[in-house]
Amino acid sequence: MHVKKGDIVTVISGKDKGKRGKVLAALPKEGKVIIEGVNVVTKHKKAGGPQQQGGIIHQEAPIYSSKVMLFCNKCGTGVRYGIKILDNGEKIRYCKRCQETI
Repeated sequence: MHVKKGDIVTVISGKDKGKRGKVLAALPKEGKVIIEGVNVVTKHKKAGGPQQQGGIIHQEAPIYSSKVMLFCNKCGTGVRYGIKILDNGEKIRYCKRCQETI
């Protein structure tokens, strides 16, 4: 999967096109990601015991990872990225447009 938990991404298609947010969870087996403030759905939750309260809750639902692009702060848009291997063997991601480390 091209994005990881904690990445800042921008949505490139769908009803939330143009929105930006942080990846809360990556679901690689399903090919989906959960993004903060994107694809918010309404759920009607039933009370489950004396401590758990019921009601209407709003929460983020997963979207396909192909609908998001990694966000570059310098470019200010969603960008493609490449991988560089440093001398010490560490891999870093960089923006293909401005060569800035992500």
